[in-house]
Amino acid sequence: MIPSNPMTLLRKREYGVLLVGDVVVFALALWTTLALRYVELPDLYLYLVHLVPFSMLFAAWILVFFIAGLYGKHTRIFRSTLGSTVFGVQAINIVIAAFFFWLVPAFVITPRVLLIIYLAVSSPLIVVWRTLIFPHLRGVRPLRGVLIATGPDAAHLAKEVGEDARYPFKFDYVIDTAHAPSHEVIQRACRIAGEDGMSFLAADVTDTAFAAALPIVYDAAFHKRRFSLVNVIDLYQEVFDRVPLSLVRYEWVLQNVSSSYSYDLLKRWVDVIGALIIGVLTLPLYPLIILSIKLDDGGDIFITQERVGRFQRPIRIYKFRSMTGNDHGRYGENGTSALRVTRIGKWLRILRLDELPQLWNILRGDLSLVGPRPELPALAAQYSARIPYYNARYLLAPGLMGWAQLKHDRDPHHGTAVEETKEKLSYDLYYLKHRSLLLDLFIMLQTIRVVLTARGS
Repeated sequence: MIPSNPMTLLRKREYGVLLVGDVVVFALALWTTLALRYVELPDLYLYLVHLVPFSMLFAAWILVFFIAGLYGKHTRIFRSTLGSTVFGVQAINIVIAAFFFWLVPAFVITPRVLLIIYLAVSSPLIVVWRTLIFPHLRGVRPLRGVLIATGPDAAHLAKEVGEDARYPFKFDYVIDTAHAPSHEVIQRACRIAGEDGMSFLAADVTDTAFAAALPIVYDAAFHKRRFSLVNVIDLYQEVFDRVPLSLVRYEWVLQNVSSSYSYDLLKRWVDVIGALIIGVLTLPLYPLIILSIKLDDGGDIFITQERVGRFQRPIRIYKFRSMTGNDHGRYGENGTSALRVTRIGKWLRILRLDELPQLWNILRGDLSLVGPRPELPALAAQYSARIPYYNARYLLAPGLMGWAQLKHDRDPHHGTAVEETKEKLSYDLYYLKHRSLLLDLFIMLQTIRVVLTARGS
């Protein structure tokens, strides 16, 4: 028997292998660079003289890789742009290295030409390692399994796994319980579970058709050397980083989304310290922002908006004005705001500078650094009435940054969009279930990438 944890199917230890491989490539690229620079194989002394300072840089470069998403899930779209991504990230790393050697002149090396050669050498080596070598390190056949569920999210999971060979598992059979009689589900599930090659069964354990087959599947599983029963909800979360709304029920939300006093206390300390640090670092920008807004159209500098906070309590947040007026949630016939973004407001939004005054809201406890996006009362009322489980997001204080803000690119912002908000909610529920200080740190670091690439603005 193998455990029913979906992480077993996804083999997350491979991310550790990827990290170690990157460090090895960094070191190999340095050796190759020295050979090209001096037109001879470098001896041990020359290599170590350069390796000591470069080792310090490796740690910084790994952090840049992490922020750039190179240790995230490598989807098909991501892999198609891997070459340009690696080259761009390595260019940033070379700039970091140039500043490092300029600020720390104690190292007796002059790496100007060296850094240029290193960029040319390391970038293709990283791409070769990640695209040609790493995918073949598994050395085992993908686990064969069965998917028993119904609904759009189950179909989405089957399609994703079926079309991308990167997953270390595959579905040999997909049984849609909505289009098969209960007795047929029982017969097919039992027959498939008994096959020698079947290693796991991913099922909606709350589905009545599967529940009827479970006792027989259970008996068949204990006659196999290797078999696992995986909750399709858990597997979907591991693949897509969000909760499948069509598969969860109210009892699932109540069981998996709860408050934690110790986490809330630590998170509050992180919020206060983080807001103070960011506030002090960004305070010199305030005069420039204020002057820019005044020179643009002469209007108000700040706006205040009422939003829905934790436990559905009303809160008032502060922002630098980026539109032609204050959006109080009054929309036209097409469901969008009648206001428009100003010229300077466009750049304030791209750089997220319009949200700096909300650091005061964080110090007051109205907001958190990380949490669900705060919503306007008029929109929140509509979504609460039309979207199941929507009110679960009020268990936490809303945040400047968030899992949904990071993962969901189609946020309606200043208009009503029920379907888009449903998808955003699936990410909010994922964060509520998996929230931790480590996940919060991950969101903060990844938000840096979002700001630098101007995504979602």
